[in-house]
Amino acid sequence: MSDEVEPGFVRVRLDLSYDGKDFSGWAKQRARRTVQEELETALRTVTRSAQTYELTVAGRTDAGVHARGQVAHVDLPAELWAEHADKLLRRLAGRLPKDVRVWRVAEAPYGFNARFSAVWRRYAYRVTDHPGGVDPLLRGHVLWHDWDLDVDAMNEASQALLGEHDFAAYCKRREGATTIRTLQTLSWVRDADGIITATVKADAFCHNMVRSLVGALLFVGDGHRPVEWPGKVLAAGVRDSAVHVVRPHGLTLEEVGYPADDLLMARNKEARNKRSLPGGGCC
Repeated sequence: MSDEVEPGFVRVRLDLSYDGKDFSGWAKQRARRTVQEELETALRTVTRSAQTYELTVAGRTDAGVHARGQVAHVDLPAELWAEHADKLLRRLAGRLPKDVRVWRVAEAPYGFNARFSAVWRRYAYRVTDHPGGVDPLLRGHVLWHDWDLDVDAMNEASQALLGEHDFAAYCKRREGATTIRTLQTLSWVRDADGIITATVKADAFCHNMVRSLVGALLFVGDGHRPVEWPGKVLAAGVRDSAVHVVRPHGLTLEEVGYPADDLLMARNKEARNKRSLPGGGCC
């Protein structure tokens, strides 16, 4: 599938962040407030455009999920970009609501696609097991787990989930979409304030994958399941009713990684191929 920019248009990359609390996720939905809708409306307003130019995003976050390092692109008419490029960032800051910010706008290199050119996405999930609960100033970004958590056990259990697998047991299936992913990093660290942060990095994620993985590993950390359990659930390949999808507010998309500019188009094409595991298989 070709991803060439139409003649007379310029592909523009946007780097942005948002607090997901009052959004119904990234993607536009009728009669619901979404990040995409806010951004596209603001872009149309500040460029005085008669039409809406659609954004493509690196990761379509769910309702309540935050982003610190989200990436999107939009194809704009070349004359419109030339007229507004220098002032676009400041004008968006004046038009956008305070819970979404664009930090950088720039012409994208050849072959760039915010979604398909990405080689990895890195999320963080934050949780505390402090008996007093969550610091009120952090309550919108940290989950309270009302059981003591063993971080070492959670890290040990995470090892069985690394690598390329069919994550059907940890994903909400979507018709026509594969659940095969390569999980590159899954690690837990407790900081001096008692906040436990899971770093989860993969080439891509299927629906509910991060929150399901976190839910399973919290059950290991609090002693409700043995260390081997998350790996066994993965191997079973079907949704397990015991895997709890944790609440979205603890999850933040931290960063999206891309290859060197001369490899962008190749990655773009590669990512569009539906994967299968050796010997068969199918977020």
